[in-house]
Amino acid sequence: MRLPAWFAEPAEQNAPEPDLRVSTLELFFDLVFVFTVTQLTHVLVGGLETPGPGQRAVTLSESTLQVVLMFGVMWWMYSGYVWLLNSVPPVRPARRVLVLLGMTGFLLMALAIPSTFDGGGPAFAVGYLLLIVVHGALYLQATRAIVRVIPFNLAATALIGAAAFVAAPYTYLLWAAALVLLWGSPYFIGQRGFALRASHVVERHGLLVIVVLGESMLAIGIGAADLTVDLGLGLAGALGLCLAACLWWAYFGGDDETAAEHALASAEPVTRTRMILGAYFYGHIPILLGVVAVSGGIKKVIGHPLDPLKPSAALMLAAGVALYLAGDHWFRRVLALRRARIRGLTAIAALVTAAAGLWSAMAQLALLVVVLVTMLAVEHRSTSV
Repeated sequence: MRLPAWFAEPAEQNAPEPDLRVSTLELFFDLVFVFTVTQLTHVLVGGLETPGPGQRAVTLSESTLQVVLMFGVMWWMYSGYVWLLNSVPPVRPARRVLVLLGMTGFLLMALAIPSTFDGGGPAFAVGYLLLIVVHGALYLQATRAIVRVIPFNLAATALIGAAAFVAAPYTYLLWAAALVLLWGSPYFIGQRGFALRASHVVERHGLLVIVVLGESMLAIGIGAADLTVDLGLGLAGALGLCLAACLWWAYFGGDDETAAEHALASAEPVTRTRMILGAYFYGHIPILLGVVAVSGGIKKVIGHPLDPLKPSAALMLAAGVALYLAGDHWFRRVLALRRARIRGLTAIAALVTAAAGLWSAMAQLALLVVVLVTMLAVEHRSTSV
């Protein structure tokens, strides 16, 4: 297949591997993606709230399932665009316009998220189809290997679209089938033909984690809306910021980004692609879902900081931190980075704090901060010796 002259880019314009950094267009893209994460937080919290007149009651388990399914298929295409712009930098106007068109697909999906399982499924599927078409067309500039991926993406989109026209539990079964099809496709497609630059992958995912952590701060503002700022609210807000800061420190506090770059850069291309799949695609799923759960939990704490939390809300907050640490543990194990074991043990300790939430929301928040600060202090001491 010959690409049109206006669409193809001369090979000499491609940036060499050491010079490819994350562009401002990619950061713009990430902000739109994070809007979808914000929408997922609202869906998750909806499982804890009493439905209004005419609204269908949704349990926390059902809202959690919806969040996992929607995030799973969106994360597949987000990662697809990370790989795309790693191989096809957006250095020409035609490419930039197409990336902006892909962002429109994410925006359509984000707007549809609150009603995806209640009438908004077709809009979500249309947005997803737009993402796939733009992604496949752009990736053809770098490698014909993308042709092996497109049928899986189209089949998953068809399943998501079909799910909008059936009732539960078939809706969830079709979504689950789409998710399995996407996540399992690398084992059928193989990893040859997808050469990736290590520094760009590490930087892009690091910036995404920062932006998503910033989204957890929005939960403080949303939870405090229309409330009078008193000592309890101020202290709860400060503890929420401390919790987010500890999560940031856990991911960025050392020289792990440099170590991750070296681990990937030193691997041969196929092994590097497999490591990126394990550490940055699969490993970052619990990290980001953990932030979604933490944001939902903080939102409930800020509203009534001195009151006990419902068991489901206390578990959400504790599980969010545990998921984040479990994902970080997974990520470190794949790249053979330090401090992996203690992250796994701290994830278990975070789950135990749910018991404190049944007594006081602020007590659980404070205990989670203590657990994370203790973990960071132990790690710092072990590396200083």
